[in-house]
Amino acid sequence: MNYNYSYCIRIQYLGFRFHGWQKQPGLKTVHWAIDKTLKFVCKGIRNKSIGVGRTDAMVSSTNYVFQLFIDEKLKETDFIESFNKNSPSDIRALTIKRITDNAFNIIQHPKLKEYRYYFSHGEKNHPYCAAFLTGVLQILDLDKMKKGAKLFEGFHNFTRYCTKPSKETKVERVIDKCIITENTEFSASFFPERSYVLIVKGEGFLRNQIRLIMGALFELGKGNYDLDFIKESLNPNSDIDFLKTIAPSSGLHLHEIEFK
Repeated sequence: MNYNYSYCIRIQYLGFRFHGWQKQPGLKTVHWAIDKTLKFVCKGIRNKSIGVGRTDAMVSSTNYVFQLFIDEKLKETDFIESFNKNSPSDIRALTIKRITDNAFNIIQHPKLKEYRYYFSHGEKNHPYCAAFLTGVLQILDLDKMKKGAKLFEGFHNFTRYCTKPSKETKVERVIDKCIITENTEFSASFFPERSYVLIVKGEGFLRNQIRLIMGALFELGKGNYDLDFIKESLNPNSDIDFLKTIAPSSGLHLHEIEFK
């Protein structure tokens, strides 16, 4: 089905009340909310939207992208204004850019993705923090966690960092960047005095890969794993069966998407 025009639209959304990006029967998802908004913004105009990828339930994004196919040319400033007027308060459009390459496909086009996982430790957080960061009650060894994060950089077999991979799943991936640093981006009066962020960047990630990495680093910080265990978990021939900890989803944010 061909459309006359195509646009890339960048948005932000808080995922706490949504069941992920992908449409699911009877559930409120981000894609469901986007298409519901487009019914008002593009009323009477045939259109179709495709997201750059899936995010899990309660995962947020500060810079998500979807591709809009539509039969009529849009006035870009008017579109952003109308979209933000009609969209729910936890979704905001940032920019819109017309695509002139008819072969461009937002899913297949090479890209870099940066995810960020926000967390704190050592105390019970204000309940309002639940939508943004994960609070670990136990005091964590952050220095060891920082060393552990660096072990994930480079080319590795991530079989143990994927939920239910199939025989066709490409579990060998490259992570360009994996570091833990202090959070200086998000702040609020109800945030703990200090919070931290795991920053992971690469071309593509497996199902729950970031949350399983964060979970392993939490166990490392608690003293339940050591650095050798992290190294062995990336060895497909080791005796490790599975990883027991997957970090909560609400601390995870798709931070940036860069098209090559």
